[in-house]
This record gives sequence, structure tokens and C-alpha cells, in this order.
Amino acid sequence: MLLCRVRQKAPDFCAFLHEVHRRYRGRHVALLLDGDSSHTAHAARRLAEKLGVTLLWLPTRSPHLNPMDHLWRAVKQNVSANRQDASIDALVARAVRYLRRLPPRSVLRKAGVLSRRFWLWSALSKYFCRPT
Repeated sequence: MLLCRVRQKAPDFCAFLHEVHRRYRGRHVALLLDGDSSHTAHAARRLAEKLGVTLLWLPTRSPHLNPMDHLWRAVKQNVSANRQDASIDALVARAVRYLRRLPPRSVLRKAGVLSRRFWLWSALSKYFCRPT
């Protein structure tokens, strides 16, 4: 799910939480997050609790553990490397188009989640089967 915003502030993350809750209503949702201030804001934490969304925290300064950072690396390589767009909005539009065209399994692969060495498999194994 992609939600484009001009800034990433607490109200923007709260909008994301509402959308996650709407799309996954009735299912337990856990989000793996970094320490961005929009994620750690009191309003966001209270809303997540109210909506029944579990917030899991990555260790500080550990982008190598963040699947989103791996996915963004693929976006940068395939969308913005050695190219210059007329505006940031045009770049964002191309990045979103690129991500929306990827099959879900490709997104997980590019994020590193399907790797047998993905660091969270031991914790996730009670919910998911390890990839083959």
C-alpha cells in the first residue's frame, strides 16, 4: 500500500494507520517501523493502540534491518539512477508507477523478506511459512 504525502508528519502516518485498518479490518496487523518521529508521535501510538495495530520497532540506526530501505534501494536503481525529472512530483509519480507494477512477490523479494537469511524469520515463523 502506498500513501504519498508532501511531508511525513504524525497526521500523515495516522492517515496511513487508518488506511491499513480499513484494508485489513478483522485481521491482526503488526507494522515494523523505524524511529521516525511520525511513527513515534504520541498521537500515532494512541491511534495504533485504538485500532489494534501492533507497532514493532527496529533498533536505532539499523537501515540494514529495514525491508523498506532495501525496497527503496531497488526503486532508486530502477527509477531515479542517472535520470533527472522535471520536478519531484514527476519523480514520485514514476516511483509509484514502478512499485504498483511490481507483482507482490517481487516487492517482497526486493525488500529482502523472501531471503532464507531474513533476520525476522524466527519471529515470523509462527505466522508464516519460510520461503522455499
